[in-house]
Amino acid sequence: MHLNSRYPQLNSKLYHHQMPSPLKGAKAGHFNETLADELQWSNEEKQNWVALCSGQQTFSSFQPLAMAYAGHQFGHWAGALGDGRGLLIAQVFNTKKQTIDLHLKGAGETPYSRMGDGRAVLRSVIREYLAGHALNALGVPSSNAVGFTSSLQGVQREKLEPGAMLLRSADSHIRLGHFEWINQYAPDLLSDFTQHCISWHYPECLEESTPILAFAKAVIQKTATLVAHWQLVGFAHGVMNTDNLNITGSTLDFGPYGFLERFRPNWINNHSDHQGRYTYEKQPSIAHWNLWVWLNQLIPLAPEGNKEKFKAELAECLKIFEPTFLEAYKKGLAHKMGLPTFHKDSFECSLDFLRILQQAQLDYTQSFIALQEHRYRDIRDECIDITSFDLFLNKYHQIREHQDTELLDQTMQQHNPHYILRNHMAQDAIEAAERDDFSEVDRLFKLLAKPFTKQPHLEKTSDLTPPASDAPEISISCSS
Repeated sequence: MHLNSRYPQLNSKLYHHQMPSPLKGAKAGHFNETLADELQWSNEEKQNWVALCSGQQTFSSFQPLAMAYAGHQFGHWAGALGDGRGLLIAQVFNTKKQTIDLHLKGAGETPYSRMGDGRAVLRSVIREYLAGHALNALGVPSSNAVGFTSSLQGVQREKLEPGAMLLRSADSHIRLGHFEWINQYAPDLLSDFTQHCISWHYPECLEESTPILAFAKAVIQKTATLVAHWQLVGFAHGVMNTDNLNITGSTLDFGPYGFLERFRPNWINNHSDHQGRYTYEKQPSIAHWNLWVWLNQLIPLAPEGNKEKFKAELAECLKIFEPTFLEAYKKGLAHKMGLPTFHKDSFECSLDFLRILQQAQLDYTQSFIALQEHRYRDIRDECIDITSFDLFLNKYHQIREHQDTELLDQTMQQHNPHYILRNHMAQDAIEAAERDDFSEVDRLFKLLAKPFTKQPHLEKTSDLTPPASDAPEISISCSS
């Protein structure tokens, strides 16, 4: 690997150096060799992946560190947080010359662990490993993982579970909450920290007349586009706290996430989200709120004597969120529907389709596949309101009339996955892994690597089917 150790250049108040604490009896879980190649791992490093993914071996030229940050959780100030069970163990160049963080999750207690034990359990590690892999394959910016390891060491949660570690990669672990921590506990560091964030992640902003405002706009645009991607593939993050969103607009921190199966936009997938704050349908508004909190952290950077003007300019930056989100979402939805992006009625027709899916509680992913394959009767037969479906289909054909339908259908195939990571798929892989059988993890890893391609040799019927319509909705525990 080719290291680019830049985070330790920051003031030492922002992190704590420490070595990982390996689990007893570490053993191989799964290795992502394709990602290792992208990160330019040597043959020796690939051979030693279990040691690297279990904290037994680190990189001599990078001293592992836990980051300090803060955040708002469920809309309330949560105070100082930080890497309570994870360590940044390297920053490396990938084959595209981008700097990528390598972060070891489950590495033991840190000064930021609070009441936690610094560990991760196998079920949560597998869920994160597969989710990051799935989102990347779907074209959604996300952290990924080089590999994970299991162990013989038990970790106590609701019950005693196998301990595990995950070596994840991300283009940045700098969160919106980093700025909150600095303003609360080390405000003198804000200017230097922000300048480093700009030069590392948005160097083009340095050419603008007001780099900080350009930086703010760039983060807002990246975040709005990310959430649009989530909505299009039916992904619900589940814990959109300010400490779980980073500044580069890539998915980070998989807890009780879920991919929509039956189209229920108000589904609560986090059993700790008692008010439904982080449901799928609320993700755009929550992202907007989080960015508003973050922009307030930039106010101290106002030029001397221009604080009020600077505040107004920051507020103006936030106005680009909605049009950025809608542009990405409308375009992506038109692609999924096989409708021309320029047609004035394409978006409303798409919304009509979503209303039909919601009313009949149809499977989000497979309904788009049925539309793509012109299996209109299959959808119609499941509808509650046949008249509404017939009106929709008539409008749909009218919009597609006189268009290059072959090209539109090709576009649909590039935007409608056959496979998503359904909760029962992940659970089956977890239960097998807890018996030391990682074959189901491997099958899902291969299947989800090519979600837009039909793979009858790998798929199971259950990969394509949602829970029964009267089955209780699944909420995932935050404990991991």
